[in-house]
Amino acid sequence: MTSLVKAENIAKSFYPPAGELKILKGVDIAIEKGEVAAIVGASGVGKSTFLHVLGTLDRPTSGNVLYEGIDVFSMDNGGLAAFRNRTIGFVFQFHHLLPEFTALENVMMPGLIHSGDRDELRSRAEELLGELGVLARKDHRPGELSGGEQQRVAVARALILSPKVVLADEPTGNLDTTTGQELFDLLLELNRDRGITFVIVTHNESLSKRCHRVLKMVDGRLE
Repeated sequence: MTSLVKAENIAKSFYPPAGELKILKGVDIAIEKGEVAAIVGASGVGKSTFLHVLGTLDRPTSGNVLYEGIDVFSMDNGGLAAFRNRTIGFVFQFHHLLPEFTALENVMMPGLIHSGDRDELRSRAEELLGELGVLARKDHRPGELSGGEQQRVAVARALILSPKVVLADEPTGNLDTTTGQELFDLLLELNRDRGITFVIVTHNESLSKRCHRVLKMVDGRLE
């Protein structure tokens, strides 16, 4: 059976003036449909870099990333951007909501970029905001929302195009303990009720232990 996402021998280097800096040193992973996988490890070991490669935001120096058997980095940049927009959802530590738009408009944005039907997107966005408990805040701009509300809007935005996988980079890292716990509960609920696949980078070991699988990154490799 073909894995939903598979990374094969991923290496990633950067080249500052001082010389080559190797961040990822041969990372392999297979993520199955419906799985919640946590990636943990100390700061600076390459977790976020790997998530960016897995999410096709950055090309690896070498190695392959396959989505249902398709080698995504064989695509040109335009094809890769289109693939990313319809296949992968992202939730970051900082919500990256656009401050001049309402919560509803922020959720709709990936679909609008994809030239989707505005009425259908509005209906879908309102459904998601309701499911995530922030529909009453749909007409508020990000600056009028609490941190937890902003992240819930960001999760709704990640789900608007029904992606195959959601990649979350420290999604609770900018939240207080209680709000972070509530958000993590929400992600696990979405997995349980809707079968959404998650790969979550986190420093929070107590939260990571609630995932189906925990992978530890050490010195650019996954254990």
